[in-house]
Amino acid sequence: MHQPSPPFNAPAARRLREGLGMTHGHVAYGLRAQYGMFVTPDTVAAWERGRLAPTEQELTALAGVLWCSPADLIAAATTLREHRMARGLSVEELARRVGITAQAYRRMEDEGRWRGTERQTAALAESLGLDPRALITATGGDERLAALLRDAATTRWQAYVKPAVKMLPLSKAVVESALQRLHAEYHARMAATSSWGASGATGDAGRAYLEEINEHFWAAVGG
Repeated sequence: MHQPSPPFNAPAARRLREGLGMTHGHVAYGLRAQYGMFVTPDTVAAWERGRLAPTEQELTALAGVLWCSPADLIAAATTLREHRMARGLSVEELARRVGITAQAYRRMEDEGRWRGTERQTAALAESLGLDPRALITATGGDERLAALLRDAATTRWQAYVKPAVKMLPLSKAVVESALQRLHAEYHARMAATSSWGASGATGDAGRAYLEEINEHFWAAVGG
């Protein structure tokens, strides 16, 4: 399977290179001498201009040549693969830490859908330094979370505490408080819209609130 290039931070790569007093040729030489990668100076320049993006292996090697962490060269890690790269971990090392086979981990990373146990998920979050919000996004749970939160906000929120706690690495008390707040905020908007008496606007405030339900939830839990 073809792996997409990571979200490369081209300006950071340029700043780091210039800070070391290196030319594109010096970087290309370092990649060849230290890592056996035959990258031309023109390719290094193209990376810095955003015309090309290094592969995972090239980015890791570039970080070594520039004396920095791979995380310094990734614009914004969101997927499991990007977080793993930012930590400088191989598939095999992360799989070992989490307690699954490298093949199983690779498959989940490629699919963008995490299916580990609660214990494995906790080990994943610890290994990658993920807070609850980053963990949900990285493991492909944003849409499932949004669907759950919309149901909790529009119906009986108490019924969704248990499934939310199962899905999120948050305490029951925190989840209860957040779901109750979402429910109250949503219905307050619906009530306010109805009181305006404008038929064209009926429900618009409520729909807008539900479209951003994940943002409202993370604000409610303080993150």
